[in-house]
Amino acid sequence: MRQYSADLTPPWKKPRPAPEVAAEPGLVVEEPGTGFCGAVIRCEAGTVTLEDRFGKHRVFPLEPRGFLLEGRVVTLVRPASAAPARPSRTASGSVAVPGARARVARAGRIYVEGRHDAELVEKVWGDDLRVEGVVVEYLGGVDDLPSIVADFTPGPDARLGVLVDHLLPGTKEWRIAQSVTSEHALVVGHPYIDIWEAVKPAAVGIEAWPRVPHGQDWKTGVCRALGWPPDNTGAVWQAILARVGSYKDLEPELLGRVEELIDFVTAP
Repeated sequence: MRQYSADLTPPWKKPRPAPEVAAEPGLVVEEPGTGFCGAVIRCEAGTVTLEDRFGKHRVFPLEPRGFLLEGRVVTLVRPASAAPARPSRTASGSVAVPGARARVARAGRIYVEGRHDAELVEKVWGDDLRVEGVVVEYLGGVDDLPSIVADFTPGPDARLGVLVDHLLPGTKEWRIAQSVTSEHALVVGHPYIDIWEAVKPAAVGIEAWPRVPHGQDWKTGVCRALGWPPDNTGAVWQAILARVGSYKDLEPELLGRVEELIDFVTAP
């Protein structure tokens, strides 16, 4: 007698087997039932723990076809060496995504006032911005901001974030920032006269940034006070930038504003 399978489901109705992927630390996946997206930080018998970009943890069961990897359904399995391990971090402190390709650029943008400012943002947040598909544009001066906003025409799918130097109440920068009224544009700033000050003094081997008398060029005054070459502030900045290894070398007043802009531009 012939032997028949108890499964009478027609072959064309059976779900295709999902590829098995080892739940290695740092692997970024999405749990479709909750929409939670995060990096694997540990995998234990029957469960996997994910951490999202805000540091929130969620534990999920290792079920067949239980996760999405780059939009594809996969089955996570415990790796051969499943000892708990912390994933590596980017310079901004976010969970690193090994081998991740840059996302197609969003319509939204972040404008940063000052070339040195843009270089610092790229060094610390560059990996995060490429994963999120956020392009950073150079803003030559805050005076250009109203025309840039008008030309950009921010909208729900094209948000505009702007980082401005020395954004204090009553200043020229503050008045110009207040003129931007679009709900899809966000202008924030740090309190420092120059982005150099946003680097912690200890990172560059000094006790504090010198006070420069009003009316003097700030960079030139700092270089003279510290014995640095005042006639080549570009080279001095490159030496300062080289001493910045991660977000830990920057002041909180700058960190919070850049993170705020990234969250604003990438918000659904």
